[in-house]
This record gives sequence, C-alpha cells and structure tokens, in this order.
Amino acid sequence: MLAMPPAVTQFFTASQSGDADAWAGAFAADGVFHDPVGEPPIVGRAAIREFIASVLPNFSPFLGLTPREAHAVGGSVAVSWSGAAVTGSGVPVNWSGINVYDLDEDGLISEARAYFNRAIFQAQLTG
Repeated sequence: MLAMPPAVTQFFTASQSGDADAWAGAFAADGVFHDPVGEPPIVGRAAIREFIASVLPNFSPFLGLTPREAHAVGGSVAVSWSGAAVTGSGVPVNWSGINVYDLDEDGLISEARAYFNRAIFQAQLTG
C-alpha cells in the first residue's frame, strides 16, 4: 500500500470492500465530497454515506478504487487511482482519476475533490 494518511487509506480500502459506513467514516462529520468536481458537493458524513450506499447496489461486484500514486504536502494529499466494477447485467466498468484530499486537525477528510471523466464512466454503463 502507498504511504497515505490513515483516513485516505481507509477511503480506498473501504471502497474495495464496499463498506459504505467505513468509506463515509473516513470523512469528518461536516466533510465535503465533490464526486466529481463540477457536480454539486455532497456535504456531511451522513449524506456522503447515503450517496455511497445508493451507488454500490448498482454493481455486482463493485471492486473499488485502487490508489496508484500518492503525493502529500502538509494537510493535503493527491492520489491517482483506477476504479473497477461490474454492473448487475455483467458489463465491466473501468475508470480512473485523481482525488485531492484536505485533512482536518483530527486527520479525517474535511474535503475530497474527485477529478475524473463522468461521461466515460456513464457511457460504459449504457453500453
């Protein structure tokens, strides 16, 4: 595993296990998730958990996000990643991007900004 702060590691490992509680638990209670940047942000751990829990059932399985490179400066971390999942109808979906995380004083994610091409992701879902 790459050298990343514990909350960022938790973000990725929870995505790989499909654990919405642990995934959202990487965020501060008032954390903000831009998924992706340009869409309205998801604000608050409870809303982030609800969002994640609404996405996971669309895949069987959701294989998660795998970090490729991580670069930390102060309380911010940028991570390049690749994602993989299979739709309920058996269509493989692969995408990649870069997330930038800002951590709070407790080491939790205060803000995560996901940069990826949503159109490429959506096109795979519709075939």
